[in-house]
Amino acid sequence: MAYLKNLENLSDEEIVKLTLANQENFSYLINRYEFKLSRYIKRISGLNNEDIEDLLQDIFIKAYQNLNNFDQKLKFSSWIYRIAHNEVISQWRKRKARPENVYWEVDNILDNIVADFDISREIDRNFLKKNLENILEQIDIKYREVLVLKFIEEKNYQEISDILKKPMGTVATLINRAKKQFKQKLQEANINL
Repeated sequence: MAYLKNLENLSDEEIVKLTLANQENFSYLINRYEFKLSRYIKRISGLNNEDIEDLLQDIFIKAYQNLNNFDQKLKFSSWIYRIAHNEVISQWRKRKARPENVYWEVDNILDNIVADFDISREIDRNFLKKNLENILEQIDIKYREVLVLKFIEEKNYQEISDILKKPMGTVATLINRAKKQFKQKLQEANINL
């Protein structure tokens, strides 16, 4: 795989162009995004590792099959996250139920989401960490997803807009509502802000 070494410093978009000429280059994009997408899928869906691997395979197949349709005006990361988003939603609809076991990286969520709420220092952070997983499971999936994209995946509003195919104003509204719902769930759990 010597061809990979030559691609390390190239942008995703440059690698896409090279992949269109030589399909072996696509493996570099897979290596670059496999962990990121796996983490994203786990955070918004709660699927187990085996189901995530199956879903990742479907995502990369769809990305490869549609590489000719990639809009060079968009970031590749937004485009592939959009494919992942669509696949997760499709999987979710097939199951017709909310996932029961959602796995969260509690420390990252706490540091990113809670910091944005400007919670006072009197809150017992350990108590909040223990209850955060339960609180996030209770949030509507559309709100959970924007919280994950904004505060965990650290996507900007434009990238979230591209991934969700929603105007940036709608993204801002969704994030605002998600934060309100998160605060409400904290209050319902008797965690005073």
